[in-house]
Amino acid sequence: MDPRLNPYAPGAGTPPPELAGRDEVIERAAVALDRIRAGRAARSVILHGLRGVGKTVLLNRIRLDAEVRGFASVRIEAPEGRSLPSLLAPALRAALFRLSRMEATKAGLGRATKALAGFASALKVKYQDIEVGLDLESERGLADSGDLDTDLTDLMAAVGDAAAERKTAVVLFIDELQYVPEEQLAALIMALHSANQAQLPITMVAAGLPQLIGQTGRAKSYAERLFEFVKIDRLDGDAAKSALCVPAAKEGVVFDDAAIDVVLDQTGGYPYFLQEWGKHSWDVAEASPITASDAAQATHEALAELDASFFRVRFDRLTPAERRYMRAMAALGPGPHRSGDIAERLGRKVTTVAPIRNALIAKGMLYSPAHGDTAFTVPLFDGFMKRIMPEP
Repeated sequence: MDPRLNPYAPGAGTPPPELAGRDEVIERAAVALDRIRAGRAARSVILHGLRGVGKTVLLNRIRLDAEVRGFASVRIEAPEGRSLPSLLAPALRAALFRLSRMEATKAGLGRATKALAGFASALKVKYQDIEVGLDLESERGLADSGDLDTDLTDLMAAVGDAAAERKTAVVLFIDELQYVPEEQLAALIMALHSANQAQLPITMVAAGLPQLIGQTGRAKSYAERLFEFVKIDRLDGDAAKSALCVPAAKEGVVFDDAAIDVVLDQTGGYPYFLQEWGKHSWDVAEASPITASDAAQATHEALAELDASFFRVRFDRLTPAERRYMRAMAALGPGPHRSGDIAERLGRKVTTVAPIRNALIAKGMLYSPAHGDTAFTVPLFDGFMKRIMPEP
């Protein structure tokens, strides 16, 4: 069929043509944001789940909906190796400039910009990756102590006051939150907690891997009361079928039942993989309906593409020891697995491979769903490891 008309959209954070099965999550986030803007109690939202479940897509959808409803959004992706202040400073600067274009410029905005100037200037020495240039006047004693806990709390309060003047709310949309170091994550939690207690209209909607729950709990014990943790998982049967079939149906193309069964079985209902299999099923089919034979051929094409990109970029970040650890896991199946079983397969003691496991968790490749258990954060990665590193 004509590839120019292929409706599927595999990609990191790329909006799918049919966002199936996520309406409840979107509405829950919208209600929380509306309540916070109105000065009512609501918790910040953290979306957590494996790679490929559509967390970034959901985060972006919630952000765009919020912007349409007049919220001031601050969009941040937290990469490895960057400090939180270096990410916040330019993003908050842009948000304050957007607030300045709104009506009723008052004292609160000026104080917020002074707080940001003091924050960036004071922390530039400690966090040397702060590069934003601020031609703004600071206020002595406002967010300029050099202590992240104190300064971030002052900054959040000042930004919240500025938002309240304009009868809106500022929302931090942070993706890959698990990469924020726990010390800095603790400061962010403290600042949000203080703003929440003061009923200021500033909050956060974030997304990250499953280990985020444990990270926030270690950072601040009250995190479970401050955040609503929303697990984003694979789609159930009906939603997965809609995500696969509706885009094609809009182009006058259908999947036969056997083809649907093949795709759902191969993808496990993970949204990213549904897009990959849908794309390749369309490309290999000569006409509608798309058949089980087409879906089987699409499986070969999809796995080859995933191996060359989605899986490979993660594999290439691993050290030889980390690759061996992941290969031992893969030999045991999809998981989760007991850490002792993995060590046994490697012929080593648990204590000697614990640093490797910890490094893989820090890289976002593994997580611990329960004490002593280890699991892949990337679905289908066990199969990739078996293909890329065949056992002798």
